Order: sequence, then C-alpha cells, then structure tokens
Amino acid sequence: MVYEGKSLSVTMTDGGIAELVFDAPGSVNKFDQQTISELDQANAAIKDNSNIKGVLVRSAKSSFIVGADITEFTDLFSLPEPEVLAWVAKTSQVFDHFEDLPVPTICAINGFALGGGFEMSLACDLRLADETAQVGFPEVSLGLMPGFGGTVRLPRVIGADNALQWMTTGKPRKGQQALAEGAIQGVVAAQQLHEGARTMLLSAINGKLDWQGRREQKKAPLKLNKNEATMSFSTAAAMVAAQAGRHYPAPHKMVETVQKAARSGRNEALKLENEGFVALSRTNACKAQVGIFLADQAVKGKGKKLAKSAARVIRQHAVLGAGIMGGGIAYQGAINGVPTVMRDIAQPALDLGLNEASKILVKGMERGKVDAKKMATTLNNITPTLDLKAIANADLVIEAVVENPKVKAAVLKEAEDTVSEDAIICSNTSTISIDLLAESLRKPERFCGMHFFNPVHKMPLVEVIRGKATSDATIAAVVSATLKMGKTPIVVNDCPGFLVNRVLFPYFAGFSKLVIDGADFTAIDKVMEKVFGWPMGPAYLLDVVGMDTAEHAAGVMSNGIPQRMQKIDNDPVTLLYSSSRLGQKNAKGFYNYGIDKRGRPSKVPADEAYALFASHGGAKREFDTQEIIARVMIPMANEAIRCLEEGIVGSAAEADMALLYGLGFPPFRGGIFRYIETMGLANFVALADKYASLGPIYQISDGVREMAASNKSYFA
Repeated sequence: MVYEGKSLSVTMTDGGIAELVFDAPGSVNKFDQQTISELDQANAAIKDNSNIKGVLVRSAKSSFIVGADITEFTDLFSLPEPEVLAWVAKTSQVFDHFEDLPVPTICAINGFALGGGFEMSLACDLRLADETAQVGFPEVSLGLMPGFGGTVRLPRVIGADNALQWMTTGKPRKGQQALAEGAIQGVVAAQQLHEGARTMLLSAINGKLDWQGRREQKKAPLKLNKNEATMSFSTAAAMVAAQAGRHYPAPHKMVETVQKAARSGRNEALKLENEGFVALSRTNACKAQVGIFLADQAVKGKGKKLAKSAARVIRQHAVLGAGIMGGGIAYQGAINGVPTVMRDIAQPALDLGLNEASKILVKGMERGKVDAKKMATTLNNITPTLDLKAIANADLVIEAVVENPKVKAAVLKEAEDTVSEDAIICSNTSTISIDLLAESLRKPERFCGMHFFNPVHKMPLVEVIRGKATSDATIAAVVSATLKMGKTPIVVNDCPGFLVNRVLFPYFAGFSKLVIDGADFTAIDKVMEKVFGWPMGPAYLLDVVGMDTAEHAAGVMSNGIPQRMQKIDNDPVTLLYSSSRLGQKNAKGFYNYGIDKRGRPSKVPADEAYALFASHGGAKREFDTQEIIARVMIPMANEAIRCLEEGIVGSAAEADMALLYGLGFPPFRGGIFRYIETMGLANFVALADKYASLGPIYQISDGVREMAASNKSYFA
C-alpha cells in the first residue's frame, strides 16, 4: 500500500502502475476538504516512490466523482474574501501537484465525472471512459465557475470555443460526444474500462504515447492568434449575453477569465481562475443558486424518507375528469409506467384528455426524447372510460373535475363508494379546502390534496395537502406515488389557497392596486420580467391563468382570509372578467392575442383594457422600478412568512422550492425567503413599513419584526 486514507487509497500493481482509487464513505465520491487533503498526501507518497512508473486513477463506485461537496460552501463562502481565495488557491494547487507527477497518468471514467471530478480527470495526461460516462462542468447552475483548474485545462484540451460552450451551459457530455470533441481519448464497454486504461497507460510508460506533449499543452498559453482570439471571445460573449442575460454573472465571468488567461501559462491562468471563482462566490446569484441546490436536496431527502415509510404500494391510478388537466395527470403516471384509468362522463372530454397525452408524446418524439415504443407503451397505459366501475381496482384516485366544491364533493363520494376500502383518494384542487371536501367522505383519513400545476408535464411541483383528518400513512403513500410520477412533492397543511396560491394572490393584489393607482400594466410586466426576473409579468400571467379562474380563486381567498384578502374595488381582473375578457382562453385580456404577418403568435397590449381601467382608476402615471417591485413583492413575501409562522409549510427551504417549481420564481434570487434574506430582514421590515398604509397585505407580522430585531435567519 503506497497510501491509505478514508476517501482514497494508492496501491501498487503489476508493471509499476500505481492505482489511485476513490472510495469515500457513502454512496458517491465527492471532493470535500478531507478528500482534497488526502489527495495531496497521496500525491506526495506517489512522488516519493521511485518504483512507480505510471498512475491509474479510478473509482470503486458506480460513478467516478460527482463534484465538490456543496454542503461545505455556505460556511466557506461566508469567510472573508482573502480566506476564500487562499482556500481555492491551495485546493487548485493539489490538482497541479498531481498533474506535475514525474510519471504518466490516466483517468478511467465511469458514470459521472462532474465539476471537480472532471477537473481531476483533466489533471491526468490521458482519459478513457466507459459507455456509462458523462463528463462536464455544471458549476454555472450554482452561480459559479470551475475553480480547480477547469477553465485553464479544458480550453487547452478541446479549444476555447468548445470549452466555453461546455462551461457556460453546464450541460454534461456523454462519452462519444466527449470523444468527438477531444476531451477524452477513448470509450470502451464498462467491463473493459480497467484493463483498457492499464493498456493505454502502459503504452505511455513505454513511450508509445506522447503524454509529455499532452501535459505541456495544458500548461501553455492557448494556441490562438490575435484575430482568432477576438473572434472566439466576442462570439462567446454574445452567446452568453443572449442566453444568460444580465442576472447570471457566472457565464460572463467564465468568458472574461478564459480570455484574460489566453496568453498566460498555467500558473498565471490559475490565479485568474481563482480570483474569478472567489468574485462569483460573493454574488447574490451564487448565494441564491447554492441555496436552491441545498434546499432541493433537503426537499428531495424529506420526500424520499417519507416514501420509504409508505406501507401502501400504488400500482394503479385512476384520474376522474379528463380534459387538459386530467389528460396531463394521466400522462404523467403512464409515462412513468403506472397503468391509469382516465374516467369522465362525456366522450369529448375523454378525447381531449387522450389528445393532450398524445400531443405531449408527439412533441417528445420531435425532440428525440421519446421513441415509438415509449409512445405506444405510454398510451397503452391509459384506459379512457365512461364507466365508473372501471376505477374499482385503483390504488390511488386523483379527482380533477371542475373547481366547484359541490361537484368535487359528489365525485369524491362516488369514487369512495366504488374503490376498495384501502384505496387512497386525492383532489387536484387549487383552492378548495381539503377539510371541506373531506366532509363528503366516510373515511377522511385516506383523503388529501394532490395539487398539480399546469402544464402538468412541465411543472415539477405537486403540493400534497394534509387535512386535519389525513393520516400519516396516506401522506407517505401519496408522496411515494408523486415521486414515482417524476414530480417533487412538498407537503403542506390545509388553508385557503394552500401555499403557492395563497402567496400568489397577494402578489396579484399588489399588481391590481398599482394599476388602479395609474400604473401601466405593460410597464409593470416589463419591470417584473426584465429586472426582477419572473418568466412572466403579473398581467401576462393572469392572461395565462384566465380571468375566470383568477376571479374564482380570489373569491375563495377573500372568503378564507377576509382580514387581508378582501376583494378590491374596481379590481382590473374583475373588470376584465365582467367584460368577458378572459385572457388567452378567448384571446383577449390585458393583451390581445393573435397571429402576426409571419404566422407567429402575437401579444399586443389591449386598447380595450386601457379604456376599461381609465374609467375606474386613477390618472395614469409612471412608477419607479423599485417601487413597482416593492409593491408587488412585499405582499407575496408577507404571506409566505405567515405560511411559515402558521405551520402551513414546514421550512423556508420548502417554501422556496415550492415557488421555484410551482411559479417559476427567478432562480438567481433563490426563492422568496432567500430573496428576503438577501435584502436583509431589517431592510425588508423597513421597506414593508414604508408601504404599510396601502393595506393589510403590506403589514408585516410580529414574528418577522422580532426576527429582524434579533438578527435571526430563516435558514438557521
């Protein structure tokens, strides 16, 4: 044994080959501080052993190395900037020490080699992958860039253009694509990886492969003349500007760093990378995106733990109510291998539901994500029927009929009388109280909410809503079923609007008050999309939701929480609804929708909407960008805080992920609680107090005031 640590070891084998094997405690290998320290100790041991003629790096697990240990980042990035810079510089030097070993090195890549894992492979002279391998740099999704030499080595291996595309998009490459672009030297079957890597390394040891030349290329300046460099980096900068926009600094910093380092050797280039990495670690976008990653891991971990405790095995679904939503839910189960009965009382609705599933599959085929066999299997998993008895064997019933409590209650009772005594029954309601609907059932303990978001196949979130009578066993089984459907479940307690809609409608109310006070709805949309970062501004989103749906939901919220969500006099939503301007449903709402001269969908601010608001609101005037943001976001933030304080949602992390997955909250802001904390609780309190006279939705709770005064955090 040359070296033995807790996460890796170095063993001498035949032919003078030392095998450096990563095998950390746990299910995957990752670069935490312990592993980095052990790697440097291993480097020293290899360097001091004159019997070693070459080094083969591999993993004892099903994947090579999945990257750095992101759980260490929060504490690390909170250190003073010089300390963070010292850490990343020292860490990247460990990879340099490995690269500088006096013998040839090869990496045998199986499964994922991402982030630091891919940087480890790039520090080797040669790389051989098996058919399961995927390599790449996903750091951009964390608001970061590679920090252990990736921005230096990859451009010198595959060229600056390719490298910047890899890094700025964060998309991993499978083995054959990585081979075609020159990032690896070969792809073999999994069972041949180890022996293939040994054979290639022996060729290098025997002088048949020029490993020294490959190594020197990684240490030298980029081989670009002045004109080539200008063209390459200007093209990359333009691509990043178009795709990433101004809210995500990481891809811009990557282009800038690689360009600055183009004429430098390894050491100077690494210094520039270290500085760029640290600069990004201080940005709000990085803090938000790292926060999202950690919140996502927490939410998924909680879901998996609940699912493991499930005693009820769900083998068959039944969806009651077809149409677009029912068809989407049926598709989601069917595509994931769950036989699903889709029942309705009208054949046209069944046809619409099947058409919805088919349409999703056809689009998947056009994009190469679905083949003919998958399409056939999925459609065969859906059984459309008018016969209620067809649901008798369902383990999980999902009601998805019209959003009317009396209709839903009748359908749920009918379902309970048809299925087995231990079948679980859910309602895909977006606003109606689960406790109210449970009154129609004999066994409310097996009933809960299962709120999908539209379009079902695209939106990751499912709110699992616990009623006061819902059993733990029911929640566990529904969480398990949700995960099997490929969705992220977040368990919330029953209240008007549950979590997502409860925080959304104060946001809409803040928007309505602005329009009544004379703001141009197009100006609000522009600010909330371009500056704040929402995928749609509130007026556009209301058009997509539909004025009839929004008006109904606002009524439910008003009845449920009258002290804060009373109906607004001259609400623009109500005015549009009363004028039969329903939004995209009938091509007229805040905007008019149609087809332009080139045959593309068009969206034009509606003169009719302006005329309607002019006679019911204040004189038209301009509002400052920050005031627009404050007046629509404070109500949402306040209601999210109340949901947490009341125990509607279990944690700030879950609330953040619910809004990210259910509403498209801007990822670079990290979620509603991360947004509040980035602003600073004391600053948020002061801002809310500034607008408190506008009404109860702007008035903060005593809880947040106390937290601000005590300098506490929602993520402690």
